[in-house]
Amino acid sequence: MSEALQQLADLITEEQENVVISTEISHGELTVHATLNGLTDLVDFLRSKGECRFSTLVDITAVDYPSRERRFDVVYHLLSMFQNQRIRLKVAIREDEIVPSITAIHPSAGWFEREVFDMYGILFSDHPDLRRLLTDYGFRGHPLRKDFPTTGYSEVRYDEVEKRVVYEPVSLVQEYRQFDFMSPWEGAEYILPGDEKETAS
Repeated sequence: MSEALQQLADLITEEQENVVISTEISHGELTVHATLNGLTDLVDFLRSKGECRFSTLVDITAVDYPSRERRFDVVYHLLSMFQNQRIRLKVAIREDEIVPSITAIHPSAGWFEREVFDMYGILFSDHPDLRRLLTDYGFRGHPLRKDFPTTGYSEVRYDEVEKRVVYEPVSLVQEYRQFDFMSPWEGAEYILPGDEKETAS
């Protein structure tokens, strides 16, 4: 398998030398690091080239590295059922860069790109309908960014008086943040070691 992946990596590097930055094989998977400008050409090449035929887009996601200049990696997973191979494409981008949509090549990318936009705030040019997918209307922020607060910015509840859903700023009292880290089996006959509560002296 590694030999076949190495041959695939060599082919892609040779045919797309202006797009491919580097390749690596790890845990039986090939990862190709590509330039942003050549992304759509590379995806189209991988789909149409006879030796590749990566016709199935499995997923698009992103990874946030806040301390890096190129903060995000946009990651594409592709499958070739014809060659029985998988490939991962990675494109490193700055926070202010816009990624070209690949919906013209893989129509299913529309949903994935919307999810990445919603969760990370990454914009895709030429997307036919780029709007939030998983969060509510009026949601503030992008939940999978590392700097997004774990409590969020607002909470949603149904108000019995107003008979509607209301949004309010998150306000957690300190008592709510107290945890005793007890086992969920606290009432059980047998207490796991380390789960005993300290007795007040």
